[in-house]
Amino acid sequence: MSITLTENAAQHVQNFLTKRGKGVGLRLGVRTSGCSGMAYKLEFADVADGNDLQFVSNGVTLLVDQQSLPYIDGMELDYTREGLNEGFKFNNPNVKDACGCGESFTV
Repeated sequence: MSITLTENAAQHVQNFLTKRGKGVGLRLGVRTSGCSGMAYKLEFADVADGNDLQFVSNGVTLLVDQQSLPYIDGMELDYTREGLNEGFKFNNPNVKDACGCGESFTV
């Protein structure tokens, strides 16, 4: 079981945590939402929850709740810039289908 960050994503997270002046890493998860059923949750974490699973990738700690892990196990998180748009890109091998807007997915 693992979740990884590309070098670009890790650098973006580290820069943001430095600017914030606090934080232990990035919390990843899924929630029920959207037209396809599930959506990603992504937030900066100030503390680790005792129930969190922890992964370290390119120097960044990733925190994942146990209920979300089966849906995102093996995922690689990238950070991309395309023209004026920039943001995280979820490369999740478990996704079977995604909605047209790109906000939700089905496993």
